[in-house]
Amino acid sequence: MRPRTLVLFTACMFICVVALPAQELSQAQPPQTEAEKRALLERVIANQKKNDEAQNTSERLERLETRKGPPGTPPEVKISRAVPAGTGVDRIPVGPDGKPVDPAAYHAELEKLERSLVWASEDGRAQHDAYEKIAKKQKDRAELIEATRTAFLYSFVAREPRGDRTLTKYRMEPNPAYKATSRSTAIFAKVRGFVWIDEAAAQLARVEVEVTDDISFGGFLAKVYKGSHLMQERYEMLPGIWLASYSQYDFDGRRLFVSFAVHERTFYSQYRRIGPPKEALFAIRAELGKPGSGNADP
Repeated sequence: MRPRTLVLFTACMFICVVALPAQELSQAQPPQTEAEKRALLERVIANQKKNDEAQNTSERLERLETRKGPPGTPPEVKISRAVPAGTGVDRIPVGPDGKPVDPAAYHAELEKLERSLVWASEDGRAQHDAYEKIAKKQKDRAELIEATRTAFLYSFVAREPRGDRTLTKYRMEPNPAYKATSRSTAIFAKVRGFVWIDEAAAQLARVEVEVTDDISFGGFLAKVYKGSHLMQERYEMLPGIWLASYSQYDFDGRRLFVSFAVHERTFYSQYRRIGPPKEALFAIRAELGKPGSGNADP
């Protein structure tokens, strides 16, 4: 179990926090009314669901930097082409420019990806079981996002420029009246943070998170310590779709009696829609130059 795959990371993708000083504009505009704020949040949540769906059918270039030693230790860098393959994401090693370093090895990886897409396109018991597990994870994530309506109190902080756009910054703090409906939503009482929303697009543009109390998983099996952080930047990567451009995780904790530390930075670029498995299979076979790539069915 990799620490960053814990439920906490799913929850924190939308509800983020960090006790950083606000960089307010010199002339902050008046805050919205409660009705306007609720209406904006509804639109942001609806768009976030669309973004999640689009991410499941979009490939991208990922640069993952992992630091395992003390501060100052050079990070381990992995650059890959990340391609959704129906029941998971296939990551093919590439160079900094996104092009193959070893053409033969790259071709072999594409062949493996083709086989994965063929399997994901078939209609069998194993495929049904795999997709049911994915559907449950997506349902759990959707419920977490829905819960943010009432799990937090949102207070206007400032309007800040980002490039040629203006973001509205809100402080998010746990709502003392909120009653958690699951172990996952119980996490919300132990995080606080800030979100930046692009009001014109009704999209989540930035999140920052701080864990304010130790969070346990599976009883004594795992724990994420107080003081852990997460942040993410999001931009319009496809028409009407806002996806991550940068994520940073700084988490400390333990699994059983073994301590762990996750210090990762990921840069995302070159998003491109590749579609669900049958459509992606068509694209990969065409890339491989295989006859019959005009028919996406395996």
